[in-house]
Amino acid sequence: MALDTLGGEDWFLHLAPALVMIATALALFGVDALDPDSTNHRAVFGVTLAGTLAALGSAIALLFGMGPELGTTLFSDQLVADEASLLFTLIVTSVTSLVVLGSYDYLEDLPDKGEFYSLLLLAATGMVLMAHANSLATVFVALELASLPSYALVSFLTDNRGSVEGGLKYFLIGALSSAVFVYGISLVYAATGSLLLSDVGTAVTEGVDQTGVLGLGVLLMVAGFGFKIASVPFHFWAPDAYEGAPAPISGFVSSASKAAGFLIAFRVFTTAFPLGAMQDAGIDWVFVFGVLAVLTMLLGNLAAATQDEVKRMLAYSSIAHAGYVLIALAALKSGGAHNDWVLAGGMLHLFVYGFMNTGAFLFVALAEHWDVGRTFEDYAGLGEEAPVASAAVTVLLFSLAGLPVGGGFWSKFMLFGGAIQNGFWWFAAIGLAASALSLFYYWRLIRALWIDQPTDGGHELDGTPTGLYVAVLVAALVTVGLLVGVGPVAEVAFDAAGNLVG
Repeated sequence: MALDTLGGEDWFLHLAPALVMIATALALFGVDALDPDSTNHRAVFGVTLAGTLAALGSAIALLFGMGPELGTTLFSDQLVADEASLLFTLIVTSVTSLVVLGSYDYLEDLPDKGEFYSLLLLAATGMVLMAHANSLATVFVALELASLPSYALVSFLTDNRGSVEGGLKYFLIGALSSAVFVYGISLVYAATGSLLLSDVGTAVTEGVDQTGVLGLGVLLMVAGFGFKIASVPFHFWAPDAYEGAPAPISGFVSSASKAAGFLIAFRVFTTAFPLGAMQDAGIDWVFVFGVLAVLTMLLGNLAAATQDEVKRMLAYSSIAHAGYVLIALAALKSGGAHNDWVLAGGMLHLFVYGFMNTGAFLFVALAEHWDVGRTFEDYAGLGEEAPVASAAVTVLLFSLAGLPVGGGFWSKFMLFGGAIQNGFWWFAAIGLAASALSLFYYWRLIRALWIDQPTDGGHELDGTPTGLYVAVLVAALVTVGLLVGVGPVAEVAFDAAGNLVG
């Protein structure tokens, strides 16, 4: 195959994060095959952490100009390397690094550690390729590469009925959503004659004869995306899957997978289905996303407020945050002067959310490691016994609510502000009301940690799991750092959004 077909001689540099992770996954297969019954956890952990950090470092280097020029298409335009793909690669590799670090202690007494890390890296590789996808065909292939290992990871605790049940539900609903999504792709292909996003967009702009077929295809693709990002009413698999999965995997799936799914939605709908041309044809996908955004924000927060278990509360909180990010699509308008602002706000929120949400789930993993319990009452008094970790998760929860203690404040400010500037003030109003409600259930956990007294005299905390501690602290420190240093990330988000809607 000629180099120009691949995208030039630097194609492997553009895909360095994905190549590093797939190479690390293959290396883990080799390490594990040498002694499949080995309990040498440090070896597989060390290989995995080195690979994820190398992928993270390469993503940072490429994003900030220490590599080939961005805006390049690869493999006959099937993949694209631009600011958006690298920003979301940075999210995925950051979350994966935190999860790997936190998993060291979590997996200490569990078997099949090599398989766990291999599946994690394969899923992350699929998510990175999702960020680079520039064709409906590669979108689907990358989506399945990310999904199949995730099903196994959710059900990894084979002795836990909740984990197996959550994984089975995730698999069945995921298979259904994939079928719906690929059927939508086939209808779009029938109407436009292409799978490349740019060519589909050109066909739509020039006008298609089968607008009914195109409209049904777009609607089915919206439903497929809705399942993948766990938006209401396609969310019913998520609470059981997030609750039953190992807590680090709950953070991984609800953060990295959600971010990659959203970038696919951003790229597909802004590139393949230009808003003005679609509305002229009577297909208003912005309205559909607006309905999904409102339902997801309200029902996600209302359900989270009624939960008695911390992990399930975070699961519904994750659904609610999908609603906030949906504003980035719902508040776009044809010729809107602030479309880049709205879309950049959604990207920035996904970036900050990756650290906030993953850190919160890793704190739950820390509690599970200590066998603290599941309910809010079980966490009572933990602030006195584990003050550093409790202080870190307090910062993360306040930032998730949008208070000015972390980067979540700026990302929501930018997202809601962009919606107002584009004329969709009601989305900002609903988002603010939903954020105020979220403060109620986040405060329940914070109050349990610092104010409530344990009923049984306290907890017996067995040791100090260093990996989990460090992962939670890193997530909190990055979140706080983004409050004062959000500028470079926001600038990249603006550039990425401008390229998509420009």
